[in-house]
Amino acid sequence: MVTPQRNDDELLTPSEVAAMFRVNPKTVTRWARAGKISAIRTLGGHRRFRASEIRCLLEQVEEHDEV
Repeated sequence: MVTPQRNDDELLTPSEVAAMFRVNPKTVTRWARAGKISAIRTLGGHRRFRASEIRCLLEQVEEHDEV
């Protein structure tokens, strides 16, 4: 039996990313369209985001807010 890995290769949905940044999922979609974050498309055409990239971006935003 193969267990799903929970690591930096994990892919997040727009809703999961939106919850991390406390924004609307549509905002995450706009960021992806604008090239602010990179998205991977599933076979069904849905966007997914690399967890490692999102965590790095979130850390940068949090550091900027603290200054």
